[in-house]
Amino acid sequence: MMKRVTALTVSALINVSTLSAVASECTSPDEIAASRLRWATVRSQSFKAPDNEAKCRAYAASFYESVTLRQSAAKCPADADHDRKLAVLDSEVETFNDLLAKRCGT
Repeated sequence: MMKRVTALTVSALINVSTLSAVASECTSPDEIAASRLRWATVRSQSFKAPDNEAKCRAYAASFYESVTLRQSAAKCPADADHDRKLAVLDSEVETFNDLLAKRCGT
């Protein structure tokens, strides 16, 4: 299972690095807020033991989305909230990375 989590993480990072052409648009604050609501829902869902793979897939998908959104937000012109937005997204990326490592890595 740990190999799968590691492979998924590496794959997500590689894919994110190749998305620069696709993610060239600036991320809106509304898009960030909507994503954070979805991620909060994923984190708060209680998964039963047999649903461990579903939980891990949900965490991995949210991790990938948060990394992609963070990369897109980094391309935005700097404004008063730019550093705060990036810090919030960095926190989301770290949270899902930790969830994957702690709950999905065996």
